[in-house]
Formats: sequence, structure tokens, C-alpha cells
Amino acid sequence: MTLPYLAALTPREWTVDLIDEQLFPIDFDAPADLVALTTWTINSLRAYAIADRFRQRGVPVIMGGPHTFSYAGEAAEHCDGVGIGEGETIWPIMLRDAASGRLKKFYQAGQMQDLTGLPPARCDLLDLRRYGPIKTYSIQSSRGCPNRCDFCSERFYLGTGYRFRPIADVVAEIKERKTGHIFFADSNFAGRPAHTMALMEALIPLKIRWSALFPAYLCNDGRFLDLAKKSGLLHVNIGMESIDQETLAGLGKRCNDARQYRDILFNLRKRGISHSLNFIFGWDTDKEDVFSSTLAFLNREKVSAAYFNILTPHKGTPMYERMLAEDRIIDVEHIGRWPGIRCHIKPAYCSAAELEQRVREMYFRFYGYPSILSRLPLPLTQAGIASWVINLSQRKISRAALGAENFDNY
Repeated sequence: MTLPYLAALTPREWTVDLIDEQLFPIDFDAPADLVALTTWTINSLRAYAIADRFRQRGVPVIMGGPHTFSYAGEAAEHCDGVGIGEGETIWPIMLRDAASGRLKKFYQAGQMQDLTGLPPARCDLLDLRRYGPIKTYSIQSSRGCPNRCDFCSERFYLGTGYRFRPIADVVAEIKERKTGHIFFADSNFAGRPAHTMALMEALIPLKIRWSALFPAYLCNDGRFLDLAKKSGLLHVNIGMESIDQETLAGLGKRCNDARQYRDILFNLRKRGISHSLNFIFGWDTDKEDVFSSTLAFLNREKVSAAYFNILTPHKGTPMYERMLAEDRIIDVEHIGRWPGIRCHIKPAYCSAAELEQRVREMYFRFYGYPSILSRLPLPLTQAGIASWVINLSQRKISRAALGAENFDNY
């Protein structure tokens, strides 16, 4: 949603073209007064290559996104202006300076406190026919997360406070989309449950199906979950991270209690809510049987879908600084740059190559047909169909050459 949203923040005297390179080729000869790129670290090398091509023609390039928050100096080697932080305050300044030929190398944004009146993304600038027959629009209802997980870097570029948009603004944007499918692109859709419940009440008359990410413990709150289902919850993604309580404590995942996981999953199944769980492997307290025991748990509890990640210390986090001091980061310069299953650390209980192989095997086994058929209900409901679509797409990815963790095809 980033580029369409930046287009909505752009003054009308600018003519804007949006390019999603996954679907459209870049015309490097196109007439342009300015090129703007948004990037994560995993896309950064490609972003630099694009920037270099346009700058060779003398076209100024500006760059932002999560990557520039920690790698501003590196990004500045490939562009004329680097935006750091939230774009609402610095985007118009960068455009003004670009128009007058006075771009500065760095623009540092302060954290926005008030999310009132954010404009809806300019999805009208996209060729929506290329995005498949069923359109699921991303909408942001909040920013930040009240939790302080040791491995998470999002709080550094989204800020330490949890902020949310007025409910009326969110509802108005959903109505403008004129679609029945919404994904709430929030780090934590329910960082303040009372506000989230008020929002879900407002969603009921819209008769949409929506998906989001929110904490596991809320799935033990029957009132919250019933309201979520009534308001149209189709799929929820949950960061469970580990089935071992000692590992959860080490990760700083204080809001999770592994003893409640069975009840949480029962509550989701009982209500027919499609769900996916995130897990992290590579923490020092992991045991040798963590892979087999996790798979057994997922199959026994008939989990709809799961993603298996290798612990990666992101720049700026306490975990990164600690592992850097311990000389446990294998390639500091390229950490987080490559898609696929990559281990960037020296694990305590096996080699990096062994950890990569074990996680690949987990994907292969979990998304094998015996596991899928034993876990999933018949695809007779939208939630059932959603679970089957995720499983079949992940099965395809898990058997690709690079393994998993590359969700471009999903």
C-alpha cells in the first residue's frame, strides 16, 4: 500500500505513475522529473540497481522505507535524497526541494502522534486487473505495537507508542474501496483491545471479510473473538514464535503463554476462523527435538497454516547488538538481504547449514498432502477456502529451489 498512499500525499501539480515491479516492467527511458523508491532490506540491492540506472540518465532519485531507517548512509550512495521515518511530514518537503533542485541527502521525520485525516491510498492509479479476480485491499488502522519483543525491529521505525486512526476514518476508507475483502496492514491490529472492539462493531454493517495480525492471548477472550467473527474476520495471523515457554521468555514474548495454545487453537477452530501461526527457530534455549515436537503439535491441533522462520537479529535491536558483540552474526553486511531460508547467525545447538535444512524439512513435511488432508476441513466456507489456498501456495513454494520464506506467489 506504500506507493498508492504516497501518491495520495502528493500535491496535485505532480503527475504520478506507480510501478509494481512484480507485475509491470520498469521503463528506464520514461520521461521523469523524479523517481521515488520504497524498500525493505530484502529488496535493497534491487532498489539500488534501479536507482543507479535512473541517476545515470541524470534523473534525481529519492528513497525511503524500513530499510533506510537503519541503512541511511548506504542508501545515500545510490540516491539524491533519503527519507527516514514516517513519510507524511517529510514527503511534501522532499518533493518541494526536488522541484527546486535543492534536494538534501537526508530527511529525518519525527513520529506522528495524530493519525486523524490520513488520505485513502490512490489505488485508482494501479491497473487492478493485474491483481487477480478477488481484490483484497490493504488498509491501515493503527501504527506501532505496545509489546517489546526482543527480536522485533518495527518499533524502531514505527515508534514506541501505539497509535490508531479514528474509527470513522477507517470506515470511510473501507467504503471508498467498494470491496468485500480487506487486510488490515497493522503490526498489531489489537494493540488496544477496547478500541479494536469498537472498530469491529463499526465493521458489522459493512458486511466485509477481513484479515489481520493480533496477539494470541486475545483468542482466549470469547467476547473479543465472537465480535471479530461477527464483524467478518476471515483469517488471523498470530506470532506464537515457540511452543516452549523458556524460549518465549528469552524472546521477550511476554504476552504469550504456551500453556494456553491448545485452548487458543480450539477457540479458532470452533468458530471456523482460518489462522496462520509464526514460529522462530534458532534461539539458544531451543532443544534438539524442537522441530519434531512443533510439527507434532501443529498436526495434532489441526493448525490451518504456519510459517517457520530462522532467528535473524535485525539492525537496531538489542538482540543484534548482543549477537554482534558475541561474534555470532555470520555476514554483518548482508544480513537480511536474501530471500529464502537463510541463517545469518551461529546457532547454539547446530550449524547454520543444519538449521536451514531442518526448517526446509519442516515446510516440506507440514505442507505435504498427508498433513494438509489431516489438518484442513473441506473447502466449503470462505475460511476453509482461504486455508486451502494458503496451504497449496506454500506447498508450491516449499518445493521450489530456494525453499520458503518468499511469499511473492501468495
